[in-house]
Amino acid sequence: MSHDLSLAQSHAFHLCNDLMVPVTLFKSGGEFGVLPSDELDDKDDLEIVHEFFPWPAH
Repeated sequence: MSHDLSLAQSHAFHLCNDLMVPVTLFKSGGEFGVLPSDELDDKDDLEIVHEFFPWPAH
């Protein structure tokens, strides 16, 4: 499962930086998923693993 987590983290990191928006890595039903953070709802039954933020602009 650690391989699945590292793959999900990599995808979340790249999605965050491609879209330049915060994204949330979550677990639901034994699977990992990634969504832009503003698309998550408090009613969703998700285990939040980590939230990624885009790099600050220089």
